[in-house]
Amino acid sequence: MKNIRNFCIIAHIDHGKSTLADRLLEYTNTVTSRELQAQTLDDMDLEKERGITIKSHAIQMDYEYKGEKYILNLIDTPGHVDFSYEVSRSIAACEGALLIVDAAQSIQAQTISNLYLALENDLEIIPILNKIDLPSANPEEVTDEIMNLIGCKYEDVLRVSGKTGEGVHELLEQIVKRIPAPKGDENAPLQALIFDSVYNPFRGIEAYFKVVNGKVSKGEKVKFMATDKVYEADEVGTLKLKQVPKTGIKCGDVGYIISGIKDAREVKVGDTITSMINPATEAIDGFEDVKPMVFAGIYPIESEDFEELRFSLEKLRLNDASLVFEPESSAALGFGFRCGFLGMLHMEIVQERLDREFNMNVITTVPNVSYYGYSKKEPDVPILINNPSELPDPAAMDRVEEPYIKATIITKSDFVGAVMTLCIEKRGEIVNQSYLTSDRVELAFNMPLSEVVFDFYDRLKSISKGYASFDYHPIGFRASKLVKMDILINGDMVDALSSLIHDSNAYYIGKKMCEKLRELIPRQQFDIAIQAALGAKVIARENVKALRKDVTAKCYGGDISRKRKLLEKQKEGKKKMKQIGRVEVPQSAFMAVLKLND
Repeated sequence: MKNIRNFCIIAHIDHGKSTLADRLLEYTNTVTSRELQAQTLDDMDLEKERGITIKSHAIQMDYEYKGEKYILNLIDTPGHVDFSYEVSRSIAACEGALLIVDAAQSIQAQTISNLYLALENDLEIIPILNKIDLPSANPEEVTDEIMNLIGCKYEDVLRVSGKTGEGVHELLEQIVKRIPAPKGDENAPLQALIFDSVYNPFRGIEAYFKVVNGKVSKGEKVKFMATDKVYEADEVGTLKLKQVPKTGIKCGDVGYIISGIKDAREVKVGDTITSMINPATEAIDGFEDVKPMVFAGIYPIESEDFEELRFSLEKLRLNDASLVFEPESSAALGFGFRCGFLGMLHMEIVQERLDREFNMNVITTVPNVSYYGYSKKEPDVPILINNPSELPDPAAMDRVEEPYIKATIITKSDFVGAVMTLCIEKRGEIVNQSYLTSDRVELAFNMPLSEVVFDFYDRLKSISKGYASFDYHPIGFRASKLVKMDILINGDMVDALSSLIHDSNAYYIGKKMCEKLRELIPRQQFDIAIQAALGAKVIARENVKALRKDVTAKCYGGDISRKRKLLEKQKEGKKKMKQIGRVEVPQSAFMAVLKLND
């Protein structure tokens, strides 16, 4: 056990975590040069295409130092703010963390927030300066920033290049020297913490765990403490590039267990596995429950695919513990699920994965956040409003509260004005402004979450030319003047397009939405009216003109009354058509509503 080292890699997005993990695997001969490819651990198609890590990946390496053999368990983590939950889970299974900072980009918002996560869990931090081979690298200045941030010495900061492999040997030595061995009692009853799970269609559910106390052997009866279910450990082993079966996993090590579990609901991430014969009395403190930030409805295109969608979501949840869903129905779209996501990128990824891994074509409604409503009768009892259609009668409402976040933005001093303007436009209040260096500023704002959900991140990147990094955490609810805006197409309300918005933005957003829908809704044989309404009051309107057939083409000259007769006949037909005609709203319309400023 004293020769085991568990560590994870944390950094801002694009600071070279996965590339450095590749070099570590290569230098410890865990993967052969034939198996090695760029970002070896990112095994999902989506990860390779987008060049981002979505899932945490665990892998075991063997390393020899001064004649002793060491086992290094590495967990590569995502850098994007939407997947910070993955990071918090990985940190729980480790004793040390490699904090990577890009030598050209310096410290970003996500670097700081992940660092605080690691420090809360008392991890040993090894600061690393990556990408030192770049011509634009500025190692001395960035080293000073790291020293100020962590409070370490100059020689503690390791200089590495993930691309060329410079400094990696020294890094492996430092991992062995500086990261403590896991603590735990080998003879105590078994306690293992599940930090991830995946669904294998041939073998059922594979759970990844770290043994905190005791040991787990193949063939023994184990109990999952959250569900009280008992299984037999059919196979246990460690995670190399492929799974390596073992007879048992000792204390402090990381491994996987296959026990023929079919039902996705029986495995919870953060659960404790214990032995049946000699059970532990209490479970390990898992991770805090995840708080979804953005909610959207996911509906099958064909209503008979509802059950299939349920199975797909359950399997997906195994692999992505931050996804929450419950059934709901809509007048326009039939039966589906209301899903909670950590952010817009997370929602996009879930949609993509449903399509690729489970062949599910789905319609996603306009995302929104959860609000609390309070009635005049009981002004202290909050009513959770997940969907604008759930908003009670405005006359009986005392107030509506919306969630607020504390946003931390780090940017260059040239863009401070533009960033502030954007945040104030999004109803933000500045809390703090501090200069990290002469040209890097940290801004802190309190903002409503609903304003950040849609296009905030994209706009922030464009006004700062990509030099702003963004991180946020929830700070509670505040009362706001919110109104429910409905979209009517041909007088019929489309419930999937309803939204709760702040009173001051209603006219502007209503007008924008109508204009956008006018472009997207295909023309029919009759005029289509698109209206935005607050209750009974219409605040914006656009028309989609009808397609007209030239019915008078076959009349050569002659009497006007014949032409008039044909046109009147056409007019009657259009009127009738309008009464019975239904307008199909395309999927692109639901998504386009999010990008109103394009």
